[in-house]
Amino acid sequence: MSLSIHTVVSRLMATFHDIFYPVNIQGIDFAHRLAEEAVYITGQEDILGPSLLHIIKGTIMGRLTGKIAVILGASDERSMGAATARRFVEEGAKVVLAARRRDAVVAIAEKVGGIGVACDITKEEDIAALVKTAVDTYGGLHIAVNYSGVASEESILEATEETLRQASDVHFIGTALFMKHMAGAMIEGGSIITTSTLTALVQAPGLSAYAGSKAGADMIMKVAANELGERNIRVNSIAPGFTKSAMTEEYFAMEVVTKAFLREMPLGRFPTVEDIANAALWLASDESFTTGQIIDITAGQSLRRIPRADEFV
Repeated sequence: MSLSIHTVVSRLMATFHDIFYPVNIQGIDFAHRLAEEAVYITGQEDILGPSLLHIIKGTIMGRLTGKIAVILGASDERSMGAATARRFVEEGAKVVLAARRRDAVVAIAEKVGGIGVACDITKEEDIAALVKTAVDTYGGLHIAVNYSGVASEESILEATEETLRQASDVHFIGTALFMKHMAGAMIEGGSIITTSTLTALVQAPGLSAYAGSKAGADMIMKVAANELGERNIRVNSIAPGFTKSAMTEEYFAMEVVTKAFLREMPLGRFPTVEDIANAALWLASDESFTTGQIIDITAGQSLRRIPRADEFV
């Protein structure tokens, strides 16, 4: 017998909830008991996996139960987008993941029980199609998270039109169009979350295109928050510090770099992609009554400084 995970979960929740809860089997323990029953019902040993546990746990405990979320920028398991997708599903959300590399994002989406689609944030038609996929598949949209980013390191004297336009297209124009289309689909209100950076809070030489376009997007976020408040849509940014992810892994391989950054972090450790995901979860949930803000997840480094390049030699 072959049943879908969602079918198994629905049957188990209906059958066993009233039996298990009176004996204080709570949270993830309850999820495991349900998963064990799923193996028995289906005869599929591999059904006891992350997707089933995420769905059951979210159904029971979910801070995002009943919410539909789009997450753009989730094409690598080590990314903030993938970590956020896992966290959202654990808390009951239905997710549509997107990135430029379709095969990569589909693989991640399948692991968490969501769907994956290709989307290039520099193409407005792709953003519109992403919204349509979420609404057509799940019937609405409540949460939209944008982790799209492109790295660039040039001094002002070395800056090229190509680099400046690329950063602007992704971080500034792309962010504005993302907000436009996501907000348009949030009929019941919702939460839009985009990504700032430590370097938009504390200047660092050589990052004019990157930091400048991110800082510009932060002001768009504030304007959007003001305009969309009357529609019950919250708009905020998360500013990650020096965080190990797919985009920064090569820097973390250099001990001289990590030591220099760690000295500037009052909390004494690097932020993780899970820290970013937890911030996104709070902003996405109904617990948050916050809009127009940049949420600093830098371990306090924004209170100090960014190391100079000559400290890495």
